[in-house]
Amino acid sequence: MELIKKIFPLSFTEKKTIGALIINILIQIVICAVAGIVIGICAMIPVVGIIIGLLGGLIGLYELVGIVLSILDYAKVLK
Repeated sequence: MELIKKIFPLSFTEKKTIGALIINILIQIVICAVAGIVIGICAMIPVVGIIIGLLGGLIGLYELVGIVLSILDYAKVLK
C-alpha cells in the first residue's frame, strides 16, 4: 500500500469533506487536460507522434486510476 501511495501522492491527500474530494478530482482532470493538449501538439511531429500518443494513453490511465483511488480513499475503503 505504501508503494501505491508513493506512485499516486495526489490521490492520498487528506480529504475531509466532499468539496475537498471534488477539488482533488478537478485538479486531476485539469492536469490530464493540460497534458492532453501538450501531447496533441507534440503528436503532430511525424516521427515522435506514435511514441507521444502512447505516452498520452498512459497519462490518461494514470489520472483515471488516480481519480478512482481518490474516491476509494475518501470512502475509507483503502487503509
